[in-house]
Amino acid sequence: MSDLRKLLHDNDTRFVNWAGQLSDADWQQPSLCTEWRNHDVLAHLVVGYRASGTELGRYLFRHRGSFDRANKALSTDVARRRSPAALLDEFSTLIRRPRGVGRVFPRRLLLGDHVIHELDIALALNRPPEVTPEALVAVLNTQVRVPNPFVPAAARARGLRLCATDVDWTHGVSAPTVTGGAADLASVLAGRPYALERLRGSGVDELRDRLARDWAANPGAG
Repeated sequence: MSDLRKLLHDNDTRFVNWAGQLSDADWQQPSLCTEWRNHDVLAHLVVGYRASGTELGRYLFRHRGSFDRANKALSTDVARRRSPAALLDEFSTLIRRPRGVGRVFPRRLLLGDHVIHELDIALALNRPPEVTPEALVAVLNTQVRVPNPFVPAAARARGLRLCATDVDWTHGVSAPTVTGGAADLASVLAGRPYALERLRGSGVDELRDRLARDWAANPGAG
């Protein structure tokens, strides 16, 4: 198993243990991901590990080719049919045996998706994130270095110096600076404004403006 696959496997296994402690009421609370309850976020994680190309194509057709709308509809439909406990059981199995798009989606991007959506749940519930420093650093490195057609984090980070205060990670030199916890930085770069108030530095206003422009250009993108 490659280091990246092991990191993804270990992160997902830890997530299942963490998420298994949430109450029924917790799952029904709104997440940081626009228009999704925490239950819907969990369904999305399952969908990402096992949706077939045919299923995705059907939802894309229904939603006129909009990936964001198709993704949200598919996830909410799955959540409507499956309880959080059933979804966690399925996710546990898919960690070892992914199917469909889960077999081919780049592990680096999959790790980022899983970590960010865990933060969507944890931060919305005002719970301290339990993602490991190693996983957070891997996600931050992917965000600022790897173009992602779904999450333009690299564009949001461009021209800024980003400094994590709780892990050994920095990005950029001699530029407006943004400092904060690694989880908060990762969440904001993924397009969630929730943690902006916990960030500090001369580049925070610019980062806030970039998120606002992205939202205006693509309302509801999560």
